[in-house]
Amino acid sequence: MAIEAIKMVTQAEQESQKRRETAVAAGKQQVAEAQKAARRMLDEQRQQAEMQVRQMMQDAEAKAAQETEGVLTAARQECELLKEEARKRLDQAADLIVEKVVKG
Repeated sequence: MAIEAIKMVTQAEQESQKRRETAVAAGKQQVAEAQKAARRMLDEQRQQAEMQVRQMMQDAEAKAAQETEGVLTAARQECELLKEEARKRLDQAADLIVEKVVKG
C-alpha cells in the first residue's frame, strides 16, 4: 500500500506540475496577446492623432489665409483712399510749385 500511495503522490505531483506549466504557458500567451492588442491600440490612437493634427493644420492655414485676405483688402482700400486724397491735392501742389518757381 505504501508503494501505491507513493505512486499516487508522484502522479498528483506530476499532474500538478503539468497544470502549473499549462497555467504558465496560458499566462504567457495572455500577456503576449494583451501586448499585441496594446500595440494595435497605440498605433490606431497615433494614426487618429496624426489625422487630427493634419486637420487642425489645414483649418489653421485656411483661417490664416482668410485673415490675410482681410488684411490685404483693408490695406488696398486704405491705399486707394490715400491715392484719392493725393490726387485731390495734386493741383494744389502743382500750383504751389509753380508759384515758388515763378516768384523764385
